[in-house]
Amino acid sequence: MKNNKDFSYFKAFVELSNFSVKAAEFLNSTLKDFNVDTIEAKVKEMHSIEHSADDERHEIMNRLVKEFLPPIEREDIISLADNIDTVIDSIEDVLIVIEMYDVQAIRPEIFKFTELIIKCCNSLNSALKEFENFKKSKTLHDAIIEVNRLEEDGDQLYISSMRSLFKNTKDPIDLMVYKEIYHLLEKCCDSCEDVANDIENIVMKNS
Repeated sequence: MKNNKDFSYFKAFVELSNFSVKAAEFLNSTLKDFNVDTIEAKVKEMHSIEHSADDERHEIMNRLVKEFLPPIEREDIISLADNIDTVIDSIEDVLIVIEMYDVQAIRPEIFKFTELIIKCCNSLNSALKEFENFKKSKTLHDAIIEVNRLEEDGDQLYISSMRSLFKNTKDPIDLMVYKEIYHLLEKCCDSCEDVANDIENIVMKNS
């Protein structure tokens, strides 16, 4: 555990966000090299990433309990930490559902989603790295806008993927399974935007 003088909430947010990037990249690589025989082990690896993120979030909460004067309002720290954690949970949920429904092959549309999620998480990570200097940063606003733009791309990809799914899929089980997967993938992008909106709201309150 770091000493009080060494602890920074802003750096802790970045550390927490790093796990979202790691989870997004792991999801993408797992699905591109998909193997039904190893999916159970991959889910366990993903859960290890998520568990490490939970430890980082708990560290933030433990510090906040003892903090006399945090750099931003307590409820904002809690909301931001929770929403970053939700991004990681959302990414993990995709892999859990793929294992749970015993998916045998990955449709090409999914790779468009996973690559977009990586971009969202990287842009969010860039925003959080600038967050500490929000009063002087010249790039934070652009990073937030980029996350919002990528989330809109996710919305369009979701709509087109669902349209294609309902148009071309005859098997009702496949329809149900991929409808759920596409929804979860889109939720990953939505979760990133929630964090970006949190950052923007905090900046407005403190400017």
